[in-house]
Amino acid sequence: MNPSRMSARIVFAVLLTILSINGGEALAQSAADTSLQSTQAEKKDDETNLNTQLYLLVATNQDVDDAKLPAALESVIRQLRASLPFKNYRLAATLINRVKNDGRLNLRWVGGPMMATTAGFSGTPSFNEFHVNTVKLVRDAGGQQFIRMDGFGFGARIPIQTGTALASNAPAAPIINYESTGLNTDISIREGEPVIVGTLNVGPSGDAIILVMSARRTNK
Repeated sequence: MNPSRMSARIVFAVLLTILSINGGEALAQSAADTSLQSTQAEKKDDETNLNTQLYLLVATNQDVDDAKLPAALESVIRQLRASLPFKNYRLAATLINRVKNDGRLNLRWVGGPMMATTAGFSGTPSFNEFHVNTVKLVRDAGGQQFIRMDGFGFGARIPIQTGTALASNAPAAPIINYESTGLNTDISIREGEPVIVGTLNVGPSGDAIILVMSARRTNK
């Protein structure tokens, strides 16, 4: 074989080897960069916190002392008035809590009676519980981001007057029993958009507790 051709082939083979090594290193570096970016994005998501707002509304046909509601609930109230036959709505409680992305939330509290009461047991409390097993930012197939709440649960033990106890030398006293009510579900909501989670009819008056939920990412 011509020596010049042999030399050319050797040089060409060496160049191919160098290009192959450099190309493999470039691919490996690219894969490492992609993996690092993915890890950083996941870490950033893991450190995201969300503020949640649970509104407890009472729907009633009775007159209410304070019918003023938060401006954030205007769209919800319009929806309720269009679909439920109640004259008035009042805000019984607002619960604001911070939870880590992919975290959980569990609350228990004692509050005043949510239903209309007589003066005889206006101070009788209600016992309430609210929990979410997992609060997580997710995306649907179209790339739209939602906040998913798995294991959303609300429960309350509400005082109900079932009768009146009469005594010869004392004023009549109400007979009170506690009735349990609650709701368990899984939901997905748009960030910052309050949504109606459920309606619970309670008490002989026909009043209802309405659960409204909202959540958004925190700035810090």
